[in-house]
Amino acid sequence: MNGAEFVPLSLPPLLIGIFAAIACALPGNFLVLRRQALIGDAISHVVLPGIVVAFLATGMIAAWPMMLGAAGAAVIAVVLIELIRRLGRIEPGAAMGVVFTSMFAAGVLLLEQSDTSAVHLDVEHALYGNLESLIWLDATGWGSLLDIEALRGMPAELPRMAITLVGVAVFTLLFWRSLKLSTFDEGFARTLGIRTDLLSFALVITAAVAAVAAFDAVGSIIVIAMFICPPAAARLMTNRLEHQVAWSVVFAIASAVIGYVAAGYGPLWLGAQDAVSAAGMIATVSGLILALTARFGPCRHRSGAPQQG
Repeated sequence: MNGAEFVPLSLPPLLIGIFAAIACALPGNFLVLRRQALIGDAISHVVLPGIVVAFLATGMIAAWPMMLGAAGAAVIAVVLIELIRRLGRIEPGAAMGVVFTSMFAAGVLLLEQSDTSAVHLDVEHALYGNLESLIWLDATGWGSLLDIEALRGMPAELPRMAITLVGVAVFTLLFWRSLKLSTFDEGFARTLGIRTDLLSFALVITAAVAAVAAFDAVGSIIVIAMFICPPAAARLMTNRLEHQVAWSVVFAIASAVIGYVAAGYGPLWLGAQDAVSAAGMIATVSGLILALTARFGPCRHRSGAPQQG
């Protein structure tokens, strides 16, 4: 495939997939170590009532109102999860299960009790995303990357996902020491004056932002997989947190690139005529990487948390 075909047809969805994978994997490292990895699954369920409310408020199905509604629902879910976990003193997974099932059910009821049930809110889009359709029609080749007019026609999901990735990376760098201390020894972190409750809340909010931003483009399947698989696979490669984060980024990129290519060309190489879901294949590749590290990773037999370094 030459530049005239690759740039408009494959470059934008490939970059969006990579950015989404990294944005979810970065906070996913800390969520996995804190046993909160399923927060991505929770967020992917709770956005439904937010999307319905956004439609009722605006009367239209548009990207930004839906994104804002989904983000609002995610923030409410995060607050409820933390309140139930801390006030009820129950296991984080149970708190997530209570909140995301209740909010998802509320979204379904809201659909049934309003006229929006007849409107196509695209459930399949929410699951699989629309990665393959995010093409850049104004691009004619590599030169379009320097063409201001052509750049204006770039899919909106690409700059949105790039900005989200930068925000997640900046948060991780700014609060690296505090995140590391509170993850490994919350009591010691408190003695140093670190507001671990606020930091935990900020981490989950950051994960929610990444999940909601990626939700529209890549769907909930990739969001859930990227929060868990790259960090978990990286955990099996090293006992140092810094190296774990680096490995998770490598695995996230590899999953996005290999999965996207395999989805488009794998069936053709095997003699089939139709491509398969890019989101499903990316998630599958991330699972295969986790399986390989579980079998061959140097730290697969070690116990305990990674070292602070």
